[in-house]
Amino acid sequence: MEIFEWVVSVLLGAVLLAALARRIGAPYPAFLALGGVALAFVPGVPNLKLDPELALALFLAPVLLDAGYATSLRDLKANWRPIAGLALGAVAATTIAVAVVAKALVPGMPFAACIVLGAVVAPPDAVAALSVLRHVSLPHRLTTILRGESLLNDAGSLLIYRLGVAAAITGVFHPGEIAPTFLLGVVASLVAGPVLAYAYVAVMRRFTDAASTIVLQFVAAFGLWIAAEGLELSGVLTVVSFAITVARYSPGITAPRTRILSYAVWDTAVFVLNVLAFVLIGIQIGPILARLNQSEQVSTYILAGMVLLTVVLVRIAWVLPASGIGRLEFTSHRRPRRGTSEEILGLKAAVAVAWSGMRGIVTIAAALALPQGGPDGGFPYRDLIVFTAFCTVIGTLVVQGLTLSPLLAWLGLEDDDPVGREVGRARAEAFAAALESLGSGDEAGTEALREEFRAALAEAKSHDEGLAPESLPSDAARRRAIAAARDTVLSLRRQGRIGDDAYYVLEEEFDWAELNATPRAET
Repeated sequence: MEIFEWVVSVLLGAVLLAALARRIGAPYPAFLALGGVALAFVPGVPNLKLDPELALALFLAPVLLDAGYATSLRDLKANWRPIAGLALGAVAATTIAVAVVAKALVPGMPFAACIVLGAVVAPPDAVAALSVLRHVSLPHRLTTILRGESLLNDAGSLLIYRLGVAAAITGVFHPGEIAPTFLLGVVASLVAGPVLAYAYVAVMRRFTDAASTIVLQFVAAFGLWIAAEGLELSGVLTVVSFAITVARYSPGITAPRTRILSYAVWDTAVFVLNVLAFVLIGIQIGPILARLNQSEQVSTYILAGMVLLTVVLVRIAWVLPASGIGRLEFTSHRRPRRGTSEEILGLKAAVAVAWSGMRGIVTIAAALALPQGGPDGGFPYRDLIVFTAFCTVIGTLVVQGLTLSPLLAWLGLEDDDPVGREVGRARAEAFAAALESLGSGDEAGTEALREEFRAALAEAKSHDEGLAPESLPSDAARRRAIAAARDTVLSLRRQGRIGDDAYYVLEEEFDWAELNATPRAET
C-alpha cells in the first residue's frame, strides 16, 4: 500500500509540475528533472529498481513508435542532409569527445566504458525540444530537422552504446568482425519494420473497438522491440520504420473515434513514461552519493560538470560551421550569398538548432539499462555513468530548456507556414468534393448544407492560395446550440428527471457533435 500511495503522489506532483511548465512555456521534462533531483534527497523514498534488460524496451519502444507515427517521410527525404549531419555526425563527435574527457579525468576507467558514457549522453531528446517549440512560431523546416534528428540519433547512439557495453564486459572488440554483422542488422531492421507493418495493418482491420485497438498498438510497440532485440536487429530502426509505414495506412483501418482516443492515450503514456524514468533515476542518485567518500564526490561532480560542458560545446561547434550557415537557410533552397539576409537567417536557425540539444528519456533509459550486480560487480563505473548521465539531463533541460524559448523569441525566426497553405488548399478541395457529393437531391437539410459549402468554397476561391475557413460558417452557432443542450441535459440530471446512464449517452453524443463543429486548433 505504501508503494501505491507513493506512486499516486508522484503522479500528482508530475501533473502539477507539467502544468507549471506549460504556464511559463518551458519543457515539462525540465521540471520533471528537477522533481527527480528533489526525490534524490527525500528521506524514506522507496528503493525501487528496474531490471536493466527491461529499461530500453519499456521507455524507448512506445516513445519511438509515437514519434515515428507523427513523422513525415516526405519531410525526412527533403531534409536528409542536415538530419544525417546531426543524427550521425554530431552523435559520433559527442561520443568521442565525452569519452576523451572521461578518460582524462578518470584514468582508471576503461576506454570502452568511456565510450558508453559518451553514447549515453549523446542523443538529444525530442520531447523536451518540441515541448518548447510548440510555444513559438518557428520555420517548419527547422522543426522538421529537429524531429528527424531526434528520431534517428537514437539509432546511432544506441548502436555505439551496445558495442561499447559488449567490449567493456568482455574486454574484446574486433571492428572488422563486427562491421558486416552491424550493416546486415541495419538493413534487416529497415526491411523488417515495413514488412511487419503490412502484416499489422492486415490484422488490425479485424478489430473495430477502441480498447482492443489501443492495447494492440502497445503490444506491437513492445513486441517489435523484443523481437528485434532477440534477432539481434536494431530495435530503434525496426520500430521507427514500422511506425512510419503504419502511419500511411492507419486512416483507412482506424475509426475516427478510435484515433482520437488513441492520441490521448499515447500522449498520456509518453508523459507517464517520462515521469517514471526521472523518478527511477532520481531515487538512485542518493544511494550513489552515499557510497562515495567526500573526495570521490568532488571528482564525480567535476566529471559530471565537464561532460555537461562538453556535450553543449560539441553540439555548438558541430552545428554552426557544419550545417548552420550552409544548409539551414529557410528562404530558398540555394546556398545563401555572403552578406545577405539569407546568410543571417541561416545563422539564426543554426543558433536555434545548436541550443536545442536537451537530453532526456533516451539518456536516462540507456543509463538505467547498464548491467548491475552479478559476480563481476556489474558494469564498470556504472554508478559514475548513471550519475553523470543524470546531471547532463538536468543541466541541459534546466539551462537550455528554460532559456530556449526566450532565445527563439530574440532571434525572431518566423514561419512562412507551408503546412497552413497546404491545409488551406486541401480544405478548399474537400469542400468542393463535399458539395459535389450532395448532388441535386432534395432530402431534408441537403439544401442548407449546400449553402454552407457554397459559402466556404466561395471564400476559398477569393484567396490566391486557395485558403478556406478553418470551419464552416455556421459552426459557431452550432457550438452555442450544443452548449445550451448540454446545460439542459445537466439540469435534467440534477433534477433527477434522467439517470446517469441516459446522461452519459447524451453527453457522448454532444461531445462528438461539438468535436465535428470545432476547428482542430480549438480542440
